[in-house]
Amino acid sequence: MANVVFDTLPTFLAILLCFFFAVLYVGSLYVWGATIKDKSRDHPDVIKRRFLSVASVCAIAPVLLWTVASPSDKVHANTLLEWLGIRFWGFIPACIVPLFLTMVLFLGPLSLHYLDGVFSLYLESKYWTNSVKNYVWLRNHIVAPLSEEFIFRACMLPVLLPRLGEGWSILLCPLFFGVAHFHHMIEKVVHSQQDVSEAFKQSLFQLGYTTVFGAYSAFLFLRTGHLMAPVIAHAFCNHMGFPSFGEVMGYPSPTRHRLIALFVLGLVSWLLLLYPLTSPLLYSNDVYVL
Repeated sequence: MANVVFDTLPTFLAILLCFFFAVLYVGSLYVWGATIKDKSRDHPDVIKRRFLSVASVCAIAPVLLWTVASPSDKVHANTLLEWLGIRFWGFIPACIVPLFLTMVLFLGPLSLHYLDGVFSLYLESKYWTNSVKNYVWLRNHIVAPLSEEFIFRACMLPVLLPRLGEGWSILLCPLFFGVAHFHHMIEKVVHSQQDVSEAFKQSLFQLGYTTVFGAYSAFLFLRTGHLMAPVIAHAFCNHMGFPSFGEVMGYPSPTRHRLIALFVLGLVSWLLLLYPLTSPLLYSNDVYVL
């Protein structure tokens, strides 16, 4: 496969292309129209159809990227697969180290899981056999992380980076990702009969934390040069959910104070380990420089 670059694409076209990818991804979830009209997003029929939709988008996006790429023999040119974070060298560290780093950040919530007895479930084979048969679990842990990271990171960052630089790309790319999640408000109002103002507040909150995660995910992608790094971190975060700070306050002292200390320790440790554990040298990353 020939080496290509994306630095000949004008800035407004790069942003427009990323916007198109976001619209294409979200729009594909609703192309089924009447066939899923009266069913919630967790209905197996809806999930299976949306699996097909996002798979189609993930097949179309690289083709569009290829059409806007320019063949090049420059030092910083790479194959399309390498730009997409699909590489052999550094693959195993990319699957393990960023996950460990994200688990450090979630030290507090993981401690809550331990106290709640959730860890014992992971040792039961029945838990895993039931999970892989559950379409909601497959969506949240496999299809959504893989397809969203592929579209919103792997396909967007190569075109944004040459025009906007690392900082602005990491800030802008997550906005497409966050806004793309705002469509859940429609389903909350239509299918769950939720109050519009309440659905708006929840969707706005979701917009906030998905945008923050999107920045972290973009950072992982650029530092490691591997798609699987943000995919696995994304799957883990979907599994953990937003940290339950309220649950901590329900524990009596001194357990409550220990949990608070673990939340703080996790955040501080994550900040200290963020750059060392994402060093491009660990992942043989010569595709992106950050």
